[in-house]
This record gives sequence, C-alpha cells and structure tokens, in this order.
Amino acid sequence: MANQASNGSVHERHRYSFMNGITNRMNNAHLQQIRDKAQSLRSEFVEQIDAHLEDIFANFLDEVDGSKSGRSTPILEEADKKRKKKNGELPDKAFVARRSVLTELLEVSHIKTIQHIFIAILIIFSLNTIVYDIVEAGRLKLNFETITWAFGKFPVVMWVWCLMLMSTMLVIFPAFHSWSHNRHKVGRLPDIVWSFLYMAYQLAFLVLPMQSILYHDLPPASTVCVVTEQIRFMMKTHSFVRENIPRALVYKPHSDNDLNEKYDEDSDVDEHAYSEGGSTTTSDSSNFAPMDDSTACPGFSQFLYFLFAPTLVYRDHYPRTPSIRWHYVFSNFLQVIGCLFYTYYVFERFCMPVFQNFGKEVLSIRNLTLSVFSSMLPGTLVLIVAFFAILHSWLNAFAEMLRFADRMFYRDWWNSTSFSNYYRTWNIVVHDWLYTYVYKDSIKVLGPSKRTLGMFSTFLLSAIAHEYVLIISLRFFYPVLFLMFAGIGVSFMFLTDRGSARGWNVFMWVSLFIGNGLLMCLYSQEWYARINCPQDSSDLIDMFTPRSWSCSSTPHVSPPTLQVSNQSQ
Repeated sequence: MANQASNGSVHERHRYSFMNGITNRMNNAHLQQIRDKAQSLRSEFVEQIDAHLEDIFANFLDEVDGSKSGRSTPILEEADKKRKKKNGELPDKAFVARRSVLTELLEVSHIKTIQHIFIAILIIFSLNTIVYDIVEAGRLKLNFETITWAFGKFPVVMWVWCLMLMSTMLVIFPAFHSWSHNRHKVGRLPDIVWSFLYMAYQLAFLVLPMQSILYHDLPPASTVCVVTEQIRFMMKTHSFVRENIPRALVYKPHSDNDLNEKYDEDSDVDEHAYSEGGSTTTSDSSNFAPMDDSTACPGFSQFLYFLFAPTLVYRDHYPRTPSIRWHYVFSNFLQVIGCLFYTYYVFERFCMPVFQNFGKEVLSIRNLTLSVFSSMLPGTLVLIVAFFAILHSWLNAFAEMLRFADRMFYRDWWNSTSFSNYYRTWNIVVHDWLYTYVYKDSIKVLGPSKRTLGMFSTFLLSAIAHEYVLIISLRFFYPVLFLMFAGIGVSFMFLTDRGSARGWNVFMWVSLFIGNGLLMCLYSQEWYARINCPQDSSDLIDMFTPRSWSCSSTPHVSPPTLQVSNQSQ
C-alpha cells in the first residue's frame, strides 16, 4: 500500500512536471509571438513617424528661436488671425520668418533624391543633344538658337525695364509724398484730382511699355520679361498707395517740422526695428511692424526696398535674416539657368518636332487627339520646372540678397485635394495681392454677403492678366487659357471642394496633365499656323481670328525649314 501510494505520488509529480513543461513551452511560444508582433508594430510605427519627426523638431526649434528673439511664430500668427476675424473682418497678411517648403523638404534625403533624378534627366537631355549632333552632323554643334532667339534684343528689355523702374521711383513716391503732406494746406489740389492723376499714370504705365514691345518687335521670352515686370511694378505701386492712403488721411501735422519731413527718414530702420541678429526687438509681432500712423508717408528707403522685395504687399518693415549667404544665392541662380535649359530641351525634343509641320498636313480628330496626349507630359513638366525656377529659386535668391526672412512663396500645392486649395497655395505672392486688394476690398464695397461675387471678380482679373501676357508675347488672341482659368477652373473649385479624400488629389493631377496638354497643343498649333500659313493682312481682325482653324485647308507656299529664324526676322 505504501509502495503504491509512493508510486502514485511520483507519477503525479511527473505528470505535473510534464504538464508544467508543456505550459511553459506554450507560454514561451505565445510570448515569442507577442514579441514578434511587437517588433512588427514597432517597425511600422517607426516608419510612420520617421518622416514627420524631423519636421516636428524643426518647427519646435523655430518656435523656441522665435520666442527668444521676439519674432512672430506660426502660433502667434494664427492667434493674430483669429483676433482679426472679430466683427466679421477678414484677416490681414502677416509676415513671419519662415523658410520655403521645398527648402525644408530638400533636407530630407528621400526628397533630395527626387531632385537628383531631375538633374540626371537634364544631363541625359544634354548627352542626347551631343550624341545626336555627332551622329547626324559628324561634329558637335551645340546649337542653342532657340534660346538666343527667344531672349533676343535683351538690351532693349533692360532699357525698357530701367525706364519703368525710374518712373516708379521718380513719379509715384514724390507724388504720394507731396499729396500726403500738402492735402491739409489751403489751395491744394482736391483728392479727386490726385485720384485721376494716379489712374492716368497707371494707364500710361500699361500702354507705353506695350508700345515699346510692339515697336521693337521683341521675341516671346523677352516680351514675357517686360510684361511680367510691368505687371509687377503696377501691382507694387497699387499696394504702396493703397496701404498708405489710410494713414495719410488720418495724419494731421502738429508743427512745421512734420511738414518738412525728409524722404529718407528711416536710414537707421534696421537699428530701430531689428536687433543685431536680424530679428525684430518689438514685442508686438501681430502683423510684424505695423504702419506708423505718426507720419503721412514712409521713407524712400522703405519704398525702394519694397520695389525689390519678393512680395507684393507693402509693409513698413519685414522680418529680416541676420546675414547673406552668397553661396545660397549663387546656387539658386544656377538652378534657374538649369531650369531654363530644361525648358529648352522639352520644347526642342517634344514640342517643335510635333507641331512645326502644322498646316502642311490635313488636320483631323485623330491627329489632334494624338497631339494633345503627346503634349500632356511635356506641358506638365514645363509647369513644374517653371514653378521651381521662379517661385522657389528666383524668389529665394532675391530674398537672400535682401535678407527677406518670410519665404513662404508657395505651400504644398501638390498635395491639394481641391482646386480651391490649389489656387490658394500655388503662388502665395500673387494670391496675397489678389486676396488683399481685390477680394477683401470688393467685400468691403459690396458687403460680406457678396463673397461669391468677390471671388469671381478676383478670378476674372487674374485670368485677364494671364491672357494679357500671352496676347502680347505671342502676338495673337487665342483665349484658351482664359476659358480654362475663368471657366473650367472656377467650376472645378466647387466640384472638388467636397472633402479630403486622396482620390481628389489624383483627380487634380489628372486635370493638370490634361489642361497643360491642351494648352501646349492648341497654342503651339496656332503659333506654327501663323508661320506656315502667312497672311497678307496684319490688322486687328487677323490677330483675333484663330488661324489654326483654317490653316490646313489653305493653299500656301512652304517656308524654309528653319522656322525660328523666320519668326525672328
């Protein structure tokens, strides 16, 4: 009995030990599964936050630096906007020290690689041209005749630009200074007379450069330089006058010293407004150095700085950087030159071979469809390259030279899920001007209930300005861009403004590809139609009549092979 009991207890211990071992092994296996799952979740979590971690710390450090120096941070800017929205008022433009979006993104190695890919494509384009010249011609020609023709007569461009600059400096500022300081005197000119003189000046500024362009027959790229600078000066003039009229109206001279205020009253503005490091020392940064209502007119140096600053909204002071990085300026200008050659290769390889024979062949729906789809990729590539060259490289170069610290010239428009957001973020510089002086002022005149009308008036003015540049540059009226901008573009604002699904971002990009393909195709056809189907008449009716609609059915004598030289003569 005792032996049986002893044997039973031994068996029980063995069974317990066996079961315990199995349980431990099961627990260990389960723990290993948990560890594997945790490791997998850890890897996924790290991958998700890795892309955002650097931006979080960068923003945190920027806010810490901003709180130390007293400059406005995005948090302060947002709080300021909320304060300004009381009583239904729209917020004002706030300038704060910040970098461009691509400047921050290009610090990430993955995004930097995308830039390297574009550089590699530019190198391949160059090698393609070199190999083509050697194989076809037996020698290296490096013929950039298209670029030299497009930017031809550049001394005339500089002469016209200098005249526009001098007229802005020597007419607008002295006239405004005289009006603002003498409007309280007896025998002064009425304000309405000054208003008509201002409108007459803007009209003359619109007409005279255009006459110079037509008189000297400037080629397209040179014309674009003159026309865009003309529009820029007009917008800056309006901003300066519009921003300073309110303080001139409330200004009341208290002594003769106020009336004898010198033009360059702010020669030491940096020492008064900013610290040695280039940051503002004022505690109120809600709109970064608000207007000084104690004077009727700002100093001439402030006006001169504004003429060259990469903004279209006037302020007495802007946030400034501590120093100028000349290597950064040089690299940005080098990128502009690279983008110029990029555009040249796109037109030379993808546009001219497709359209230079337009008018010599019968136009059909098949050919038109193939031309549109073959133009989509080159057209969108030109859009992206032009954006990078102008809104990033060119403006950042001038901002660095002028120590202009607010470099939010655009936002992440490529992530837009609606066309309304795309229009607001594509070009912040122009958008701020349209928002401040067209949309906001129209709301003040028409009332808050007429915001839709204000939006349409803003789109209409922008579409007219874009069409004006194309009419003067190409020498014909073909309102494809106007219809797409003011018609289809406005309707797409309501179509895609329904949520943030990523599918709408795909829709936006597909629309951009199709739109740019149509623009490149139709404008190229009209350009070569006017070369291959010349008309004896040069009146306005011919300028406003699309020749591409009838070119293929019109008998004509074929011009020489080199089309560019014909147009340049």
